[in-house]
Amino acid sequence: MPDAGAKEIDASTRFCAVFGHPVKHSASPAMQNAGIQALGLNWRYLAFDVPPDSLREAINGARAMKFIGLNLTVPHKLSSLEMVDELDESAKNLGAVNTIRFEARNAGGSWGPLVQCRDEIPREIRAVGYNTDADALVLALGEDLGLQILRGAGVLLLGAGGAARVTALKLALEGVGTLFLANRTAARAAAIAAEIQKRFPRQEVSVGYPRNQVDLVINATSLGLKSEDPLPFDSKQFSLRQTRAVYDMIYRPAETALFKAARAAGCRAATGLGMLLHQGGKALEIWSGKTAPLETMRRALEKNIYA
Repeated sequence: MPDAGAKEIDASTRFCAVFGHPVKHSASPAMQNAGIQALGLNWRYLAFDVPPDSLREAINGARAMKFIGLNLTVPHKLSSLEMVDELDESAKNLGAVNTIRFEARNAGGSWGPLVQCRDEIPREIRAVGYNTDADALVLALGEDLGLQILRGAGVLLLGAGGAARVTALKLALEGVGTLFLANRTAARAAAIAAEIQKRFPRQEVSVGYPRNQVDLVINATSLGLKSEDPLPFDSKQFSLRQTRAVYDMIYRPAETALFKAARAAGCRAATGLGMLLHQGGKALEIWSGKTAPLETMRRALEKNIYA
């Protein structure tokens, strides 16, 4: 049954979606549809499981069907760089795409978002890639952990996948102190460290666990999605007593094993709900040109995750 007040789907309804593999755990549809309804838009936001070898075809299909935009989640944020027509500065700087806006040429010949097309949409449509993850993480660290200033902070980053790479680059941009990169496969962490040192020569970066205290630990691995998963760090090499704050990018379950362990160790701790909220809110603004109703979207997230 549709939510009270939601516009009924008709021939004018437009669509947005998240593509991932897997994607059934995503809370984005609940959040985005709440925001869409609050803005009074005749849109719907869907979720599709898209295997990596079908991503280009899926993006082109959404373009052909005149979708307003897309979100991309694991494992599509890096491969999609080569599948869009243009990159926003956010995506260029971080080398990853998590949001696509479809655009058409207006009567004056310039490109604009499809939301501006009131009547028939031109056939010539382009896909523009953005990254809203990195800024969302910084906002969430400030709101959820009180870390308003990251400059000079010692940070242990767990993981070496796409999310970890974007996070490492953003932390370097923010001017953190020493950045420690720990991953089960050390060579992958070393590759990110080499990229950081090349792009940010003054950034202190080390592969492995810190011996002393750090200000923050960030989990950018997938460990914690399943109840049987171990903690995402080597307890023989690092203890949560060595940090004051822990941020787990995983948001489902609502309390991950790392979150619980951090609280037990006396740390400030948060899961990835705030990051999800802010990256989704920014995506909605990119598509609609309107200010995202963040509190409405937050309530929808909390209901979806905590229920």
